[in-house]
Amino acid sequence: MNVLIVLTSHDELGSTGRKTGFWLEELAAPYYAFQDAGAKITLASPKGGQPPLDPKSNEPDFQTDLTRRFEADAAATAQLANTVRLDSVSQADFDTVFYPGGHGPLWDLAEDRHSIALIESFIAANKPVALVCHAPGVLRHVKAADGKPLVEGRKVTGFTNSEEAGVGLTDVVPFLVEDTLKALGGDYSKGPDWGSYVVSDGLLITGQNPASSGETATTLLNQLGR
Repeated sequence: MNVLIVLTSHDELGSTGRKTGFWLEELAAPYYAFQDAGAKITLASPKGGQPPLDPKSNEPDFQTDLTRRFEADAAATAQLANTVRLDSVSQADFDTVFYPGGHGPLWDLAEDRHSIALIESFIAANKPVALVCHAPGVLRHVKAADGKPLVEGRKVTGFTNSEEAGVGLTDVVPFLVEDTLKALGGDYSKGPDWGSYVVSDGLLITGQNPASSGETATTLLNQLGR
């Protein structure tokens, strides 16, 4: 089983002067779910090389057993330092693709033509796609085969407006994930803020927030196993 994980290359939190990037738990939890299931994992990002880590995601309050496992894993951190360029990967080489969140993807992956085409090609090839937290926002320009938004009429979730307000970034992000998924015609639902909540609709699997990342990966593995 070959799994592609796509990370952001964007490190600026709007015009705040603060740094952003990917959220560590949203990489670490799926990474080990896939690795422990025997998958071969490839990490990619728009610019290749070391993707930016949201520094807040590695503060003590947000560390987990799996983030500590990742930080102590020399092979994993070496792989992270050498992500392949997104424009060099082909859907044909993978069974599925997983997108961790963090705020970074709202700026780069949501607008990246290679990412958009990649997701469309996975769906067209009848391969599942999973995205967690802010990453469902990268679906904003992704189209289904009929030219309509991929999320239109599909059950989806993603980082909630209230969670965004909770971290004080409602007026900083380029768009709100919840509002965007609803505007595209998605059948959006959510669980309690900061609790694990995952929605599966055909080939599309979405998770609400960092706490959902492990369950999102497990749901994806279960689908691949069917």
